Amino acid sequence: MSARFRRGLLLSFFPLLCGTPAQAQVAMPQVALPEVAVSAASPIQRDSAPQSPDAPQGTLPIVTDQFATVTVVPNEEIRRSGAATLGDLLFAKPGITGSSFAPGASSRPVIRGLDVNRVRIQENGIGANGASDLGEDHFVPVDPLTTDRVDVIRGPATLRFGSQAIGGVVEASNNRIPTALPPRGIGAEFRAGLGSADKGTDGAVLLDAGAGNFALHADAFGRNADDYRIPGGGQLNSATRNNGQSLGGSYIFNDGFLGLAVTQNNALYRIPGSDGETNQTRIDARQTKLLSKGEWRAPNSAIDAVRFWGGVTDYKHNEIGLADVTDLSSAGVRQTFTNKEQEGRVEVQLVPFDLRFAALTTAIGVQGGHQELNAPSPDGIGLWDRNANNRMAGYIFNEFRFSEATKAQIGGRIEQVDLSGIGRSFDAVGTLTTAPASLSYTPKSVSLGLIRNLPLDFVGSLTAQYVERAPKPAELFSGGVHDATVTFDKGNTQLGIEAARSLEAGLRRAQGPFRFEATAYYTRFKRFIYRRLTGNACDEAGNCTAPAELNEAIYSQADATFRGGEFQSQWDLAPLGHGMFGIENQFDVVRATFSDGSNVPRIPPLRLGGGVYWRDANWLARVRLIHAFAQNNIAAVGETTTAGYDDLRAELSYNWKAVKPRVDQLSDVTVGISGSNLLNRDIRNSVSYSKDQVLMPGASVRLFASVRY
Repeated sequence: MSARFRRGLLLSFFPLLCGTPAQAQVAMPQVALPEVAVSAASPIQRDSAPQSPDAPQGTLPIVTDQFATVTVVPNEEIRRSGAATLGDLLFAKPGITGSSFAPGASSRPVIRGLDVNRVRIQENGIGANGASDLGEDHFVPVDPLTTDRVDVIRGPATLRFGSQAIGGVVEASNNRIPTALPPRGIGAEFRAGLGSADKGTDGAVLLDAGAGNFALHADAFGRNADDYRIPGGGQLNSATRNNGQSLGGSYIFNDGFLGLAVTQNNALYRIPGSDGETNQTRIDARQTKLLSKGEWRAPNSAIDAVRFWGGVTDYKHNEIGLADVTDLSSAGVRQTFTNKEQEGRVEVQLVPFDLRFAALTTAIGVQGGHQELNAPSPDGIGLWDRNANNRMAGYIFNEFRFSEATKAQIGGRIEQVDLSGIGRSFDAVGTLTTAPASLSYTPKSVSLGLIRNLPLDFVGSLTAQYVERAPKPAELFSGGVHDATVTFDKGNTQLGIEAARSLEAGLRRAQGPFRFEATAYYTRFKRFIYRRLTGNACDEAGNCTAPAELNEAIYSQADATFRGGEFQSQWDLAPLGHGMFGIENQFDVVRATFSDGSNVPRIPPLRLGGGVYWRDANWLARVRLIHAFAQNNIAAVGETTTAGYDDLRAELSYNWKAVKPRVDQLSDVTVGISGSNLLNRDIRNSVSYSKDQVLMPGASVRLFASVRY
């Protein structure tokens, strides 16, 4: 990162230190984004509101009415990004990165250094429920092509969805279950894109129709990409193909709606890296999901609304590769993962009650779920035997509105988690001993929050949480080869409940020419569960006494501390032509250590970024550079340092919206071009298990378009 760039960043942060100038008057809509209503983050749950129609493309969405930071990715940004996974979509957001194991197919969001078992991914309020939290090479069955908005929720609101969301909740919203009739009775949207790095093509068709009390939705999408280019060549065995479709409908009535949708997701993608290339490893995945949700706004003196969400998922994938690398005809299934899961949640919102000193709004909910996992293998014992996970929970949120400027929240959750499976243990030479295990846990969690409007449109917040998490099946029952991490995983049925105590402070501003959010947090884990590398090498039978290719990894517990902060801003500097010229900045850092001072493995590096933009009512032009510093704070065993990098990104797009279109007329057209890693630098992701063998894509340019009737 050059000295000139550093000076530019300091200058762009200057308004935060010295105040903001008076807003320039231009002939364009107001650029500040009003407070965003986020369903999952509010005790008064409602469907996510779209970005304000008065906010031009590229406006930074700042949420100021929530108790903790909420990152919002609106529809227009999703369309411009062209990301194939949620991890890719969120990769450059402050405090968030992606696992990027197999680009284009399997990249889960990593939030503040926490992933898999501590980050919940869901679609329309129901868990994604695939197998992405069971292996870093498994795909996330939620595709941005059919997603209209993504919210990343942190803090107390995550207790609504379970203790497995300590790190945060990634909520993807779409119209697969309609909540209202289409404004014109019928609508259609077409989305498409072309990428240069992987010769990728993607497209989606979305249809909506409604009449009387019924609304219908149908969509289909697909993407196809070859091996992608990296600086100096290509990343072999990285091609991918995804497709899916959905059909849903709702009955709409005066006091609410009741809806149902069935969705199919399919993926066939290859796994890069030396082992994947040699064995031509690929994953063939399929998920069928039935979703339902509804709302009844009860005309009752005590109950304001009743809402429910439900889902049934059937997931399976086969990991395919060569049994003999010298014989191409030996390709076959080496491992299978299955997940059959059911989940439901019912929530009752009470009518606000006057306490004299405050107005009290209460939401009470119950949530239940059942999961059956299996991982058989024709080559051996597989990663684990069939196991079951049953959970039931109740939660309550109480929000106290002391005035229009001050609110407080008290929330709590208690769960009962029952797990049954086969525990596995190995001696030094790989002798396997199995024993049935039935385990029960009762995690209990509580949260406190305070939010206050301050002068100059500032909003301050402070939250505190105590969250307990029960171990997941993979942490308890694993006992076999885990190809994605090149480890021989050994679960531990003696694991206890993990507990996290956290404190977060935030300051945000959504109005005026200078919009920003700043957050600092501190979390202490008691009995933090992690995959501990011992330094021993094992063969595929679990013999760890002779030289072998697999690293021994034992699920263990140790106290740990996570602390860090995030910042992002936009500043409309001055009118230029018919639009506005401005600068934007971002910063994030997380530091994670165990109680003995050693480093928690695979933590994102400190990142600093900034850029310039110009926009008017139709056009958006943007250039920004994100610099990731080298990550030298690594685990003592099994992890290497990661070099820093510069990621230069640029985009140019045009958006046209009709004022009052007829049914037979276009209502919205967006076309544009975007580029990433335009300096064509070697980019390695420090949180990826395959970073030493797999580079992220080199310089890439993408053309995109969406047309809506």
